Amino acid sequence: MAITRWKPRYEWTPFRALRDIEGEMDRLLGLTRWPLAERGTTGLLEGAWSPSVDVYQTEDKIVVKADVPGLEKKDFDIAVVNNHLTIKGERKHENEVKEEDYHRVERVYGTFERSFGLPATVDTEKIEAKYKDGVLEVTLPKREEAKPKQIAVKVK
Repeated sequence: MAITRWKPRYEWTPFRALRDIEGEMDRLLGLTRWPLAERGTTGLLEGAWSPSVDVYQTEDKIVVKADVPGLEKKDFDIAVVNNHLTIKGERKHENEVKEEDYHRVERVYGTFERSFGLPATVDTEKIEAKYKDGVLEVTLPKREEAKPKQIAVKVK
């Protein structure tokens, strides 16, 4: 799977329209997007979730940045198998506050998994990952033979 270039479209997207419709329906019906403790729901919002990710490339590397605040280094599992980068992790709920004391729960807890197809130009032996300020950054260097080379044209 090749990496395709992303172009921001701020004017209209189907997903933005769906979020707008959902927000209007919630507002009209007096609902909120997430369950509230006083409505009698049991259990905090847990399950699978998906962190926001940016992917970009330069001449030398491909970079994947994921927003995963509240995690620690031990909470991640990063692997490359068959030219697919897979990032797995888990955000555990803090037990500092009792469930019945919550008025609103919007942060999602539980496991996540994101997978990205990689081009054959990635040197899988030199992949690095770092985590700072809630952002996981995975750097995938390109092989030397895949990097662009400038060729001088001689005129006679």
